[in-house]
Amino acid sequence: MLSILTLLIVLTLSILITRIASVALSHTGLTRETARFQARSAFTGVGFTTSESEKLVNHPVRRKILQMLMLVGNAGVITAVSSLILSFIDGGKGDLFWKVALILAGSATLLALASSKWVDRHLSNLISRALKRTTSLEIKDYAGMLRLAGDFQVTELQVKERDWLEGLQLKDGALPDEGIIVLGITRKDGTYIGAPKGDTVIRPGDLLILYGRSAAVSKLDQRKQGAKGDEDHVRGVAEHEQIQEQEKIKDESAAASKGEPGDREKHEIRNGSTSSPPCSS
Repeated sequence: MLSILTLLIVLTLSILITRIASVALSHTGLTRETARFQARSAFTGVGFTTSESEKLVNHPVRRKILQMLMLVGNAGVITAVSSLILSFIDGGKGDLFWKVALILAGSATLLALASSKWVDRHLSNLISRALKRTTSLEIKDYAGMLRLAGDFQVTELQVKERDWLEGLQLKDGALPDEGIIVLGITRKDGTYIGAPKGDTVIRPGDLLILYGRSAAVSKLDQRKQGAKGDEDHVRGVAEHEQIQEQEKIKDESAAASKGEPGDREKHEIRNGSTSSPPCSS
């Protein structure tokens, strides 16, 4: 049983270490999904894609985090495999069922904790505070700065041939009308264009960095050229305008409940156009 306990402890530490590394990587500007994937890849030594590895290796802080992960990961994997082998060698055959049951139960518990959004949120906050106090890592809450709450996210979209965006200038795509902002473009040859202008042409193979609602970005990713694609764009604009109107009503209701003037009243006050009530004689 000692070997099984050792295995579960190693697995727990492995999950904790990769979680710490993923939080640290996210504070260097990576998205949470990318940071988590790269942390697990480096820890297990399975490798990662060339384009993403260049972003990580060329960044000094990210490179240091990955080096520590690779070093600790090699020792952790070897220890876990050794403990697993010893757990089945040690003891009689009659204990085999209970050993397997204990390993499965422990692994399922760890998986449930690792997948829990509540645990992820509180653990990430705790790790962020600990990193800020104990390391020289420049901690920046990119998710907080970009207001990545609710349905908003920063994500990447690969432009393929016959996609609706292919060949369009950014101004012709009118993505802001759908609630999507293009933060940057990585060309196929590796050239990066930050804060691209409206006359920037979108080419096949471009990797767009987008900020917007996940549902809108998902629909954009599936949109193809042609009349149907144009209709989907018009529909996306209408949906965004409807959402904005709902948000405006909610915002004005919240302001009214606090006794604050609404946007229209503020505009009238600012322009001096507030009419006085008629005086009664």
